[in-house]
Amino acid sequence: MKVTILTLFPEMFEPLKHSILKRAQDNNLIQIEIVNIRDFSLDKNKRCDDYSYGGGAGMIMSPQPLYDSISSVKTSDSYVIYLSPKGNILNQHKVKDLSCLKKDLILVCGHYEGIDERIIELCVDEEISIGDYILTGGELPAMVLVDCISRYIPNVLGNEQTTSEESFNENLLEYPQYTRPRTFKGIDVPNVLLNGNHKEINDWRKEQSIKITKLKRPDLYISWKKDNESK
Repeated sequence: MKVTILTLFPEMFEPLKHSILKRAQDNNLIQIEIVNIRDFSLDKNKRCDDYSYGGGAGMIMSPQPLYDSISSVKTSDSYVIYLSPKGNILNQHKVKDLSCLKKDLILVCGHYEGIDERIIELCVDEEISIGDYILTGGELPAMVLVDCISRYIPNVLGNEQTTSEESFNENLLEYPQYTRPRTFKGIDVPNVLLNGNHKEINDWRKEQSIKITKLKRPDLYISWKKDNESK
């Protein structure tokens, strides 16, 4: 998969050069390219923002640098995503769809009070939000999206079972996890995890997932219950 990130602040993407994402890039499992939008500005000072027509606080990202930067990397296979608080909320289903169905993503990082609406009309295929809160720009959401998607690319994690057992699969949160020592601060690992009976272990884990989801995320529990009642 190829991911191209368009940003005014390319220096913010240092975290993508480490850990699992670094190994994925080194092994050519994912290609991440950072493009500086300022490089495409025709303004002598490389300015990429201007005042909003109609007034209002803050500045708006200008259409020309955005349009030209998108055009420079866009192909017939590209899927352009604008990271925006007005977008569809990112969830695990969306992550799976993007990782499985799209092979060339272009992520547009907004800043200031947003981008000129004409860029959304002309260039953007989908707007995505990582939550109902406001950030100073789209750089952090872009990194979140890249990290989420990369986990579903074959061989990135090494163990394909990992993603199938994580939280939000089937609308359930993940079951409790334990490692050594067997007793810590007076708290023991549940005996069922020590008996070697895989069916009992799986049953216990499913039961715990349901219990935790019902307690911590009743909205997900309701969705899970509906899905199972319809089967």
